[in-house]
Parts: sequence; C-alpha cells; structure tokens
Amino acid sequence: MLYTIGDLHLSLGCDKPMDIFSGWSNHLERLEANWNSVVTDEDTVVLLGDHSWALRLEDVYKDMEFIHSRLKGKKILIKGNHDLWWSTMNKLNNYIQSNGFTSVQFLFNNAFMVEGVAICGTRGWIRENGEQPDMKVLNREAGRLEASVKEAMKLGGEPIAFIHYPPIYRAEENVYLTDVLQRYGIKRCYYAHLHGGSIKGALNGVNNGIEYRLVSADSVDFTPVKIN
Repeated sequence: MLYTIGDLHLSLGCDKPMDIFSGWSNHLERLEANWNSVVTDEDTVVLLGDHSWALRLEDVYKDMEFIHSRLKGKKILIKGNHDLWWSTMNKLNNYIQSNGFTSVQFLFNNAFMVEGVAICGTRGWIRENGEQPDMKVLNREAGRLEASVKEAMKLGGEPIAFIHYPPIYRAEENVYLTDVLQRYGIKRCYYAHLHGGSIKGALNGVNNGIEYRLVSADSVDFTPVKIN
C-alpha cells in the first residue's frame, strides 16, 4: 500500500517542543501509534516535508532514526520549508547509507514507482502574510517539479504529485506549479504545510481537473492517508 503524511516536526535532537501548539500534545506518541496501526513494513509512505527541526545534517540523527526505526514501512521524503538540515542529494544519500537508514529515500528532481504510482514532487512555494513573490524561487521550484514529473513519466503508471506547500491556498495560486501539473496531465496532488486555523482555508477537492488533498499531520489526526 502507498500512504502519505506531512509535517512530523520532530525535535528529538533539539529543544523545539510542539506541545506548545494547540492539538500537538503528545504528538510523537500519537503519531507512532496511529502510523503503525495502519502501515506495515511492506508499505511505502511519502513524507511531505518539515520532518525535523534540526538545523544541520549532523543534528538530524535522532529524528531520522525515529523515522527509520520506529515507524513501519519504507519512507520517501521531500523537503519542507523548515528542513534546514537538507543538503545535496549526494550528501543526503551518503548520510542515510553511512547510518544504515535503509528505509529512507529522498525525492529531489527524481521519481519513484510504487504500487503502480509514479511519485514525483518538490518543496514548492506560496506567498504568505502579504510577502512579495520571489521569482527566483518560483522558477526554481517549477523547474524541479517539471524535472521530477518528467522522470515519473518515464516510469509509467499514474503520476501523482507531492508538494510541501499548498499549490493553491484561498485566493493565492502558484500558477508556476499548477501550470506544470496541468500540462503533464497530473490528476492528483497531495500537499502539507498548513496547521491550526490555516487548515480551514485548505483546498480539499478538484480545481481545473486536479484533485488536491491536505495531509499535514495535525489535519489528518497524525495518521498517514492511504493513496493506493
């Protein structure tokens, strides 16, 4: 089976408690119990960013160990806006290999074939709090998404997009990303990033022929959502 969830916000290697936020009390225990009640070791889960509060790759060990050892299944990770520890693909792959985190892989300008689904995606970006659009970031993320989608097309199967930021949020649409999704005929897109009161503004439905679904951890009761 294939599942997805975003925003684990782990902080086992640093002092960044999440229980100061409404709805996040004991979230680590809830996440582990709920995850392992639905996911088996034969399943795959796509994690949509904001995995760890660690600032450097060498500081992410305890959080990555939790993901690898305490949560069942194989995991495919994409970058979130808080994943400051994220590095180059070579460094990331060397890190998981040297530490024996064999259940972890990274989605970064590439694609994976799982359960007849071609998994593609990127971090994305969207304006928040009235900030001005950063054209460099927009173009970069659109390019990364297109590169990933092209790799997915080579694999066959249904291409499904996984993006950390919401491509559409209330009146804001990242047309640079949604244009890629529409041009390549993507029909399903899962995203994360939104928490608390922001969840009310999330799009969970069809827009221009694409079905969008929010799967941030607190929006899905810290339980991975089944895709296929």
